[in-house]
Amino acid sequence: MADVNRGNRPLSPHLSIYRPQLTSITSILTRITGNALLISALFIVWWFLAAATSEEYFNVANGVITSWFGDLVMFFSVLGLWYHTLAGIRHLIWDNAIGLDLPTAYKMGYAVLIGSVVLTVLTVVIL
Repeated sequence: MADVNRGNRPLSPHLSIYRPQLTSITSILTRITGNALLISALFIVWWFLAAATSEEYFNVANGVITSWFGDLVMFFSVLGLWYHTLAGIRHLIWDNAIGLDLPTAYKMGYAVLIGSVVLTVLTVVIL
């Protein structure tokens, strides 16, 4: 049977009127960094395979990874790795029903964002 009240039901919030929240942004970033880490892992596997193949092929792969583009990819990979790790720890805390209230969730969200940047800078400076 057809729904005759189809036009009278409220619509879900659309992206044009929905204001993103910190928790939704950090959740989306966690998914993005997880997928980006897969791509950077393939980049590193390519480097290892080139090292196992031949010296000429390794020189090509090593040239790409040590170029400005490779440095940029590796920098953002480290940033994504730290972000994904800290967000995963936050989710483990949430799985234990700790910090689910809004003020604590926002503090933890900012801690993940700031912590990932600080740990990335420390990693780049130390290594």
